Amino acid sequence: MKNKFYITTPIYYPSGKFHIGTAYTTVLADTLKRYYTLRGNDCYLLTGTDEHGQKIEQVAEKNGMTPKEYVDFMAEEAKKLWKKMDIQYDDYIQTTESRHMQIVQKIFKKFQEQGDIYKGVYEGLYCVPCETYFTETQLVDGKCPDCGREVVKMKEEAYFFNMKKYVDRLLKYYDEHPDFIKPEFRKNEMINNFIKPGLEDLCVTRTSFDWGIKVPGDEKHVIYVWLDALTNYLTALGYLSDDDTLFKECWPADIQIVGKDIARFHLIYWPIFLMALDLPLPKTILVHNWIMMKDGKMSKSKGNVIYPETLIDRYGLDATRYFLLREMPVAQDGYFSPEAFVERYNFDLCNDLSNLLNRTVSMVNKYFEGKVPEYRGKINEVDEDLEKACDVQIEKFEKAISDLEISSSLQEIWTLISRTNKYIDETSPWALAKEERKEELESCMYHLIENLRKISICLIPFMPETSKNILNQIGIKDENLKTWDSLKSYDSIKDAKVIEKGEPIFMRLKLEEEVEYIKQEMKK
Repeated sequence: MKNKFYITTPIYYPSGKFHIGTAYTTVLADTLKRYYTLRGNDCYLLTGTDEHGQKIEQVAEKNGMTPKEYVDFMAEEAKKLWKKMDIQYDDYIQTTESRHMQIVQKIFKKFQEQGDIYKGVYEGLYCVPCETYFTETQLVDGKCPDCGREVVKMKEEAYFFNMKKYVDRLLKYYDEHPDFIKPEFRKNEMINNFIKPGLEDLCVTRTSFDWGIKVPGDEKHVIYVWLDALTNYLTALGYLSDDDTLFKECWPADIQIVGKDIARFHLIYWPIFLMALDLPLPKTILVHNWIMMKDGKMSKSKGNVIYPETLIDRYGLDATRYFLLREMPVAQDGYFSPEAFVERYNFDLCNDLSNLLNRTVSMVNKYFEGKVPEYRGKINEVDEDLEKACDVQIEKFEKAISDLEISSSLQEIWTLISRTNKYIDETSPWALAKEERKEELESCMYHLIENLRKISICLIPFMPETSKNILNQIGIKDENLKTWDSLKSYDSIKDAKVIEKGEPIFMRLKLEEEVEYIKQEMKK
């Protein structure tokens, strides 16, 4: 049986409504699924929610609900959002499902039997929102290094996982698998910040709250968030269950995507758990940065939170997807501002892409009654240069996306769009028509349509509806001309007819008006 290409998002903590940071992670995973599917892989995308812990217990109580009622409601809200964003996930795992909880207990028992878990007393500084213990040296200005909130001293009986036992093996794995962590500098962060100072054994149970998976045979303990949450990537596939077919097809994961705030859990604890289970490690874990606002992280108190629905309802899904993916270089923080969103929309989507399509369709209608001329070869240097530039850009695009540099891959497509716009200026089709240079005009129109076809195929993973719209407007009906392999040819379009009147796929926005609209929405 053909192996699947397995991609995961982190499972999100549903303590509040999902903003564009969560949406970015999910769109990133969806884009990679669409790309690798386009390249002929049988892709499988998992997402879900991490539903246990003290904070969920507290938020549920505040909302007058039981924890289970609350997490089920939030899971439905998440699914509605992913439907609105056309996220093509294959499974949604909730950590409160029995298929997950039963296997977590089996894993815990296995670790106990192997001597990887032992009982002790935990005393330390605890951050309730992050559900994490910290040492004094890990604090920043006496506060949680992840969220900046106050920590509290806590002491309780707990089970611990013996991390020290696996440290040397983990470091060896880092060295021997350069593609395991992307971007690479994250590996050095893990080594210098967490491993070299001395990796502490991990507290894996709690007794101070009740909302979690019970430890088999010692039920005053609940299994602590990271052993519970991280194993979802296995339990969703049926690992250690009666039907583990999917697990055998999917594991190890090809790409696991996480935000930088949970990097150490996925780059240290997760591979160690897998080593203890004697399972292969994921091929690549991609750690992305955050979407920041001008005044720092998004927060309700600052009135600077932006939700994806706000942007989608007014500007469309593809424009929202484009901004998130283009504005967020994986290795550094991206920034959201209303001005940046509107400018990207106007310059990239309207001026560059929409204008190129509109002009081209209009000229084919004007000069050839809508019929796309057939390929005449590279009849001059301008045509030859354009074809070479197109091939180079597609190669650069492929390299960037295979390196998981998503923003850069979009930049390569836009370089091709700009180069194609420049070709119109170089050839001056209006002058060719006036001078009745029919062969050159035919070649010019063919090259413009062909480049738009190739651009639209490259856009399929990022902006699927826009891609369909472009192919429709330029008259590409043959499914063979919508495949990745068809990018290699330059002479395949036959008997195509553009639509009679092309509509601009993106209309220019009024900057001040739209910036004000977004600002008001952020304050709600």
